[in-house]
Amino acid sequence: MNESVPTPPAAAPDPVQVHAPPRRISPVAWLLSIALAAVLGALLFGGGYLAAGGSATSGSGCSAPTAAFAAFCEAYGRLKQEYVDKLSDDKLSEGAIRGMFQYGVADPYSSYMPPADYQRALGDLSGKFSGIGAEMAVKNLANPGKLDVCTELSDNCVFVVVAPIAGTPAEKAGLKAGDLVVAIDGKSVKGSTIEEEIAKVRGPAGTKVTLTIKRGDKQMDLAITRSEITIQEVESRMLSAKVGYMKLNGFSDASAAQFRTALKGLLDKGAQQIVFDLRNNPGGYIESARQIASQFIDKGVIFTQESSGEPTKTWEATGDGVATSKAIEVAVLVNSGSASASEIVSAALKDYGRATIIGEHTFGKNTVQVWSKLGNNGGVRITISRWFTPKHHSVAPGGVLPDLPVAVPPTTPPEQDLVLEKAITFLASRAIGGGAPSATPSGSPSAFVGGGAVAWAPSAGRAV
Repeated sequence: MNESVPTPPAAAPDPVQVHAPPRRISPVAWLLSIALAAVLGALLFGGGYLAAGGSATSGSGCSAPTAAFAAFCEAYGRLKQEYVDKLSDDKLSEGAIRGMFQYGVADPYSSYMPPADYQRALGDLSGKFSGIGAEMAVKNLANPGKLDVCTELSDNCVFVVVAPIAGTPAEKAGLKAGDLVVAIDGKSVKGSTIEEEIAKVRGPAGTKVTLTIKRGDKQMDLAITRSEITIQEVESRMLSAKVGYMKLNGFSDASAAQFRTALKGLLDKGAQQIVFDLRNNPGGYIESARQIASQFIDKGVIFTQESSGEPTKTWEATGDGVATSKAIEVAVLVNSGSASASEIVSAALKDYGRATIIGEHTFGKNTVQVWSKLGNNGGVRITISRWFTPKHHSVAPGGVLPDLPVAVPPTTPPEQDLVLEKAITFLASRAIGGGAPSATPSGSPSAFVGGGAVAWAPSAGRAV
């Protein structure tokens, strides 16, 4: 997910990462600018006041930074003076900030986060949060491939348990993968968003939350006591004597160290081929992406970052990888839920010929955001740049294209993993001297067209 963008320290993740250096302005110019602003403000508000018959902005205390904001201040003044009920400045301010991002910025990745959402997102990036310990997601029962239509939970767009996290209260309470959460503390989830329901499930350690779940034809209540949860971003195991499997769930502050340790563990057990699963990984810190890609790439550019009016920033391999030998074959599994940092890693491995990409095309996000905290303890994420693969391909909008495409029909039973099966078959053929598939571009070659990019993206599945 960001940078001219330094990664936050491990002890205190803080995506308040990038601030453009202030331009040096002479004291005289500064005073003149203040004076001009004061005169302009007086003219604007005088005009608004007179046009409104003396009531529009009088006493509103609103100061317009430019002429374009005069109407905003006038609207604020009218609301405060004329609305039938008392209005909260806090709510009006939040509404204005939301509207500025929603309607004023043509970018789905730049947005405002209220205080609770911002703090929860920081917890996701730090790898720790307080909740029940389960991965949750939205599932479209009518059309599994169309999650974009599931803006609200409904009969078709359901709140589903991907899996409980091992050793957590959710697992101990008996929550199972595939359970549908139909109500939280007695209130139906229908008509709400996944973010709203995640906020209800999470909460202070030691407190209880009751999930009403549907499992097959049965419905039941599970009362679960929340605790402090450490997210385990990496799952690893040996698939056979020579093939190791790794699944990375996110690129948090803790991901790179967890990944390196798990990868080394598989190699120590005799793994000569690695299946690296990035499906439904929404991304995270781009520094984590660089470090994880560097476990397979010994040197060279991992990606470049380009911002309007700024020099290109080059992110190089760290040089401390444990699986950089070409003798260790890698198959990377991706789908349309593999986004941002996942695409940085898969595209780099593809461009260097270091891995075979298997599955579906990735999400197609090549932008980087920085996060900043606001005075109300909420935050904003703002796109500041775009990133490009080592061969200067853009993954937007088509995503990283698989070398071995695998279509997964919506009728495929959940216990059958067609993409993993394809990877195992492919690696087996390579082990006995089979040929490699022909390479396809990691994305469409593209020139930089200015803008911003990715540090953290919302997940198809979220930990609660």
